[in-house]
Amino acid sequence: MAGASRGLGLLVAKELLSRDFDVAVCARDAAELARAREMLSPFGTVHDYVCDVAEADQVEALVRDVERDLGPVDVLITVAGIIQVGSVEGVTVEQFRDAVTTMIMGPVHTALAVLPGMRERGRGRIGTIASVGGLVSVPHLLPYCTAKFGAVGFSEGLAASLSGTGVTATSIDPGLMRTGSHERAYFTGESQNEYAWFAPSASLPVLSMNADRAARLIVDGVLAGRPIVLLGWLPKVAQRVRGIAPGLTIRALGVVNRVLPSASPQQTDLVVGATAKQRLGSRVVNALSTLGSKAAQRNNER
Repeated sequence: MAGASRGLGLLVAKELLSRDFDVAVCARDAAELARAREMLSPFGTVHDYVCDVAEADQVEALVRDVERDLGPVDVLITVAGIIQVGSVEGVTVEQFRDAVTTMIMGPVHTALAVLPGMRERGRGRIGTIASVGGLVSVPHLLPYCTAKFGAVGFSEGLAASLSGTGVTATSIDPGLMRTGSHERAYFTGESQNEYAWFAPSASLPVLSMNADRAARLIVDGVLAGRPIVLLGWLPKVAQRVRGIAPGLTIRALGVVNRVLPSASPQQTDLVVGATAKQRLGSRVVNALSTLGSKAAQRNNER
């Protein structure tokens, strides 16, 4: 489990433990990873490793350590990600670089590191957490969607490339989920106003999916070797609408962009969600985000 110290990754690791897997979790923050290990250890055997999946040499060392400690890797699921929310005026090249190195090169590094052993054994499962943002590129999440489109392309191409080998690759494309990620997302431009729309969207039922259920469906799909897993109504609708009317979809998203906060090119500082929440101080937004905030507490997002 790459990127399993909090949020969805933590829940997927827990789901694997419930199915009697020995689980290796990695993340780049050692303190966060230690808390995750404490949260997961009551459910089964878990080993934790500090690793930045954006760095190929670290990933290669990680796989060697995992195989030494636990044996061959049967299942790889890469969840590591970074959410940056803001208008294009407030986005920098560095923000794109961070998103791409984590959410495209991360899955590439992890998959290529385990693939030789899996192919030699003639079995293995590789899952990459992409997003509805990898199917339809939405405004105010441009670095995120850019990277997720790459993750979808890599995973789907890998699935085709592995046909007949006994090794499968699964692209998991969820919509919004109630993981509490809005408190750890980064906001640029008018950060407080960006938080005001994003936090409720990632928290309200119907708009967002129960993350525990999502974790179960993710593990089901990866173990079954399905090439694509769409989670929730949003990616299913988005995929169909864009397939039928791609130009109309982009124009509709342009209308959405016009009602979202704008920013000046000078407003490029990233503000973490918890700070934006505190600065905003809105009882209404906090009330609408209640379920997401409770999830943040449960899922090590604080």
